[in-house]
Amino acid sequence: MIVINIDVMLAKRKMSVSTLADKVGITKANLSILKNNKAKAVKLSTLTALCEALDCQPGDLMEYVPLERAE
Repeated sequence: MIVINIDVMLAKRKMSVSTLADKVGITKANLSILKNNKAKAVKLSTLTALCEALDCQPGDLMEYVPLERAE
């Protein structure tokens, strides 16, 4: 399972969900879906925008967690 760690990066950057959504150009609802690991896919353009807004690498946002640890 791939876990999205947007909360961690938001805390490190002292940024709100609303600010990030505005910078990335997505709705707060869609950002919430990503943040809560409910997304089935992420567009590369969205991932690029997230990395630009948070000044990070894709690996800072995503982590592989084996299913038995994720449950």
